[in-house]
Amino acid sequence: MKASRSPRSTSPTRPHRRRHGKSDSIDAAAAARAVLSGRATATAKTTDGPVETVRLFKMAKSSAVKSRSMAINQLKAVLVAAEPALRESLARLSNLKLIRRCSQLRPTPGTGRHAASRHTLRLLARRILHLTEEIDDLTARIRSAIDAYAPKLLNLYGVGPNTAAALLTAAGDNPDRLASEASFAALCGASPVEASSGKTQRRRLNRGGDRQANSALYTIVIARLRWDTRTRSYVERRVTEGKTRREANRCLKRYIAREIYPALLTPEGNHPHQPPPVDIHRGIKRGPIAGRGDRGGG
Repeated sequence: MKASRSPRSTSPTRPHRRRHGKSDSIDAAAAARAVLSGRATATAKTTDGPVETVRLFKMAKSSAVKSRSMAINQLKAVLVAAEPALRESLARLSNLKLIRRCSQLRPTPGTGRHAASRHTLRLLARRILHLTEEIDDLTARIRSAIDAYAPKLLNLYGVGPNTAAALLTAAGDNPDRLASEASFAALCGASPVEASSGKTQRRRLNRGGDRQANSALYTIVIARLRWDTRTRSYVERRVTEGKTRREANRCLKRYIAREIYPALLTPEGNHPHQPPPVDIHRGIKRGPIAGRGDRGGG
């Protein structure tokens, strides 16, 4: 199945928009003309399978994580202005112990500032504990859904539930619509863009693609740089060759996208021409490495 490398092949071009403007009807007509003329050859991403389940769980978890962070910040802000005796009794406690202690505070009678502070701390702490239960439950559901759909993905070094969910969501329920691992790298914004002119041969950073998938690749790179000695050796070698550390990390993201692409393909949609993963350090063909997943939710 062939797919266009341009994710916006049905969108009006910039010269067309300058001449005719921008509206829903104009975009719809331009998309229809692109399809009829054969310029639009990309296959749409489907959202009617197990990957859509992962996306929904990830969306709910992301909102829960943001709400918990907001509640923790609010709790600490209220604690700063609380009565001195209460503030001193809760000083030097870890976040977990602080939240549990605040959730056990007994409300005091009255409508004064101190009574309101105790009641607010109690409500915020209980909200944080409830959101933590939601996050743990959603993480387990995400892992179960990924294990059922792409069991090889979580076995890759540095790939955890959150990074795997972001990469699966970018590929969709029909990852075989992507012609090759190069198409997947372009989708993630991890493929370099030619910027050569005359005798100058260079490539620039790709600022397009799915930015959440690009962030997931970066998280995997950071995990490998911390725990994998071969990855650190590769970066040091590229730095001695004249590349900056940022450029070496971009090379790592490109190689990781190549390694992850076969794990995204289901057995039914496995690409017949996809080569086995390549060792990003020496170019030696190898299988996936099991190791640590992304820490802190990736």
